[in-house]
Amino acid sequence: MGLQELKNSLGADQPPQDFPLPLQALWYEAKGDWHQAHHLAQSAGDEAGAWVHAYLHRKEGDPSNAAYWYSRAGQTPSQLPLETEWENIAQALLQQYT
Repeated sequence: MGLQELKNSLGADQPPQDFPLPLQALWYEAKGDWHQAHHLAQSAGDEAGAWVHAYLHRKEGDPSNAAYWYSRAGQTPSQLPLETEWENIAQALLQQYT
């Protein structure tokens, strides 16, 4: 699956069934369900989940919490527009999981 297919899937009621938790979290965030996205990112328990978790706290406006999660993910805190960061994370995870 590519980025455009991921974006196209946002018209559905549920994410694709084979999505790992970090991608499900990004999917729910894009659908406007921050709390479900946060729950899934936190449940992932790996670096990919930590990266999504960092993005979510950055979007929430909590930079110190985001910085902690970027560190857990082995990522540099992003200064990109949120939409661009979402796309970058999505592309990286899509490549990682395919």
